[in-house]
Amino acid sequence: MARKATRTHAPRMGREQRIDAILAAARDVFCEKGFDAASMSEIAARLGVVEGLLYKYFATKRALLLAVLERWYDQMFGDCTRELALCNGHRERLHLLIWQHLRTVREWPLLCRLMFREVQSEHDYRNSVLHALNRRYTQLLMDVIQRGVSDGIFRADIPAALLRDMIYGGIEHHSWNYVCGRGALDIDTLATQMTAVLCDGITASPENPT
Repeated sequence: MARKATRTHAPRMGREQRIDAILAAARDVFCEKGFDAASMSEIAARLGVVEGLLYKYFATKRALLLAVLERWYDQMFGDCTRELALCNGHRERLHLLIWQHLRTVREWPLLCRLMFREVQSEHDYRNSVLHALNRRYTQLLMDVIQRGVSDGIFRADIPAALLRDMIYGGIEHHSWNYVCGRGALDIDTLATQMTAVLCDGITASPENPT
């Protein structure tokens, strides 16, 4: 008598594994299509699940986008925190944070564009979880600057918040063409140049006047 074929099922994912898989698939679709053109049905298809499963975890497409960006910020914060622990000296720490932020822009330009266009431009951004995560992330730079001031390395008469805005605002402005798909982004050269401007200024040295 022939044996009856048995149907095998893929192992069920736990809640956290399922959320991780949804966020990864959603990130890819949002980056490929943009927010407006992305659909929950396509994200579900990437996962091989029914669309309704996504709504079990995320009430709307926008809620899913925000969760993707929140996970991204958590990863950036963790990367910077780990790398800072290995740095020696105030200039090295400053250079690291500039370089890490530039690397994030280079690796995830479409997530950066989604953050700028879909989140930061909204009226409720300042009361959002993402705004709080952004503040936590940029506070790493503030702490480096304030520590340098306390140790007498950086000037105390320039507000740390002004330097923070110059750094992140400058990166956003300088990298916008790259984020929009135009040109390249040399993060090593740019990080070195920005660190030099911040630490050494733009005045020519007496040995090299212009």
